[in-house]
Amino acid sequence: MQKKKSAHKRPTWDEYFLEVARLVAKRATCLRRKVGAVLVKDKRILATGYNGAPSGLAHCLDIGCLREKLKIPSGERQELCRGSHAEQNALIQASLHGISVKESTLYVTNQPCIICAKMLINAGIKEIVICGNYPDKMAKGFLKEAKIKIRIIK
Repeated sequence: MQKKKSAHKRPTWDEYFLEVARLVAKRATCLRRKVGAVLVKDKRILATGYNGAPSGLAHCLDIGCLREKLKIPSGERQELCRGSHAEQNALIQASLHGISVKESTLYVTNQPCIICAKMLINAGIKEIVICGNYPDKMAKGFLKEAKIKIRIIK
């Protein structure tokens, strides 16, 4: 018996995980940029993260953005931010639950910054799939030097 072709187009795995990252980004509490990250291994989600203030602390959504008040350009003076980045929060979530992320793939809505790039290199991430860029050439250079594959999917 021949299988009937479905009119429904299933998303590819990349499309699926990037869509999950976009959904996770909707939880972000940053006023400037909503970012979502999903760590995946063997087509299974290990952990997710979005950008926002540490657990239990006031969010920028509630008290405003210091970086906006000080007119700090994107990608600069990250220490003057209440929030942790989505990639950092995904790594921390995995760590809290004892999940190894070595050899996993990160799906993230923006290219990681240099701080996140260094963490991802040390965590053993093998590939990063993004659907948006970020103005950080140093991060891109570090990831290339570490031989972490970066793919951009729109």
